[in-house]
Amino acid sequence: MYLSVIYILWLRQLKRYMRSRSRIIVSVAQPMLFLVAFGFGFGPIYAKAGGGDYIQFLAPGVIVMAILFTAMFSGIEVIWDKQFGFLKETLVAPVPRLAIVFGRTLGGATVAILQGFIVFLITFLVGFHPQSAEMVIISSLFMFLIALLFTTLGTAIASRLNNMQAFPLVINLLLMPMFFLSGALFPIDTLPTMLALVVKSNPLSYGVDAVRDTLVGIGHFGLATDITVLLVVTAIVIVVSAYLFEKIEA
Repeated sequence: MYLSVIYILWLRQLKRYMRSRSRIIVSVAQPMLFLVAFGFGFGPIYAKAGGGDYIQFLAPGVIVMAILFTAMFSGIEVIWDKQFGFLKETLVAPVPRLAIVFGRTLGGATVAILQGFIVFLITFLVGFHPQSAEMVIISSLFMFLIALLFTTLGTAIASRLNNMQAFPLVINLLLMPMFFLSGALFPIDTLPTMLALVVKSNPLSYGVDAVRDTLVGIGHFGLATDITVLLVVTAIVIVVSAYLFEKIEA
């Protein structure tokens, strides 16, 4: 029964994504704007400062950006299901709320990582090239952890909201500072002390660092630290999300 509920919710998320071509295009457009505008705009400055090829540095951050935004905004479907009654039908099923949360987040994470891989393929058009095919496989594991973490976070936030108009405002309030203070767009080796502390307290920083380290060999924290932080924070957020779902009345 548990696996059936998880599979149904996962498949439902995936079908929604496949049917929405406009959603795919819009989700790709913003990361590509960042890649082109920042990559070619700041590339010469970055090279003159001795940083090398900025596209190589930037592309992993943009890939994570695509995963992050898709993952977090997948939570809006919880509010949608609240308003149209599907969530109530799910909640009365004789399964733990944790199974419902996991099914939803697994579906949202799958959609997010698909979106990330679309952007990853497009980065080749602007000159990005990973260090090896083997490391792409390892990088994909970190991408999935990022997708799972932030899909769960988006779901947890949506579980406490009933207004679809309020959700994007709350999410953007979290997303933009989280993304810009993750080291996705700039190196974090020489940041001022206070800003460095903010970056280190941001879980997305470890996801960006892991993806960049595995794809192009540029890392700051170390892969062991990256995966430890991502696993611990993901586990905490899943538990919190399940708890918040327990508070939803069927």
